[in-house]
Amino acid sequence: MTLDCLFIKHALRRPVASALGACSLVFLIATVAAVATIAITPTTVQAHPLAPALLQLEEQVDGQVEVLWKRSSLSVPGSSIEPILPPNCPPTTRANIEEQGVAVLVRWTIDCRKTGLVGQPVRIDGLGPAKIDTLVRIGLSDGRRIQRVLRRGEPEMIVPEKASRTDVFIDYLTIGFDHILSGFDHLLFVFGLFMLCVSFSPLIKTITAFTVGHSVTLSIAALGYANLPSGPIEVLIAASVLALAVELARDADKETLMRRYPWPMALLFGLLHGMGFAGALREVGLPQGEIPMALFSFNVGIELGQLAFVAGLLATAAVLRRIELPIPLPTRAAIYVMGSLAAFWTIERIAAVV
Repeated sequence: MTLDCLFIKHALRRPVASALGACSLVFLIATVAAVATIAITPTTVQAHPLAPALLQLEEQVDGQVEVLWKRSSLSVPGSSIEPILPPNCPPTTRANIEEQGVAVLVRWTIDCRKTGLVGQPVRIDGLGPAKIDTLVRIGLSDGRRIQRVLRRGEPEMIVPEKASRTDVFIDYLTIGFDHILSGFDHLLFVFGLFMLCVSFSPLIKTITAFTVGHSVTLSIAALGYANLPSGPIEVLIAASVLALAVELARDADKETLMRRYPWPMALLFGLLHGMGFAGALREVGLPQGEIPMALFSFNVGIELGQLAFVAGLLATAAVLRRIELPIPLPTRAAIYVMGSLAAFWTIERIAAVV
């Protein structure tokens, strides 16, 4: 929490109304940009990004490799992703295409008897325009399991003899970091916590409680000790953002339970948001033999994403406070936008569940 604390401590030396107003202006600018992007993009846009694609390779003892390629039927216009498998492993069966909801599954078999999978290149083309990652799961004939995440900055891998702990740490840290920064509902909740806590000490306690809460339920759910349906969880997450917006819209002079004890509230809602994070982690899966490392690095990635969001918000706010604006800083307007978005998500997700 060091980086976060430094930014907050610096910002809270200034008048509270000015700091919150500047942060609200940053929020409004970001929201307008996001809404404009949604309006001009002819595709379904949710509070979370598209799920990562999956390439699964299962090597048999005779050298045949069963291939499963899973991707979303939703995509960024003009983008197309496809796996490029080892050139020494020609296909032996035709592709079998199946649709499951919004997912497209393609299965076929390749022949790697000459070289085997170890030491061979695997590549995913089109990750940059598609703006998603691809999880690669490889099962070797002797039982070894390898799992990597390919992204636009690193779209290719050489199949190793065994998984590297460093690769696992970096991959899952990046997944957690990307997930929190692309999950607008979670970021809205973090923004609301900063609006709720107007002094340094309760702010640190509140953010820490939120982190502890979502870390606990994320770990429990990811390890399989709790498996709740994602639909109702997503409804409750949107409702938690709405509840926080309603609280912020009330007169700040009134001593409500949420304003008097913000950190227990953040802990409770953190437990709920952790179940949402677990849903994203289930989409990716956990590597066998490195589950503790993957869980730890995923949590670290989420926390670093929150810190990056806070740092960017307050750094921009510090700049805006030095600029004389022709209109008052829109603190209440930002709260109303936050509440409207949360209400829309709540209704949309209830309709999807029903």
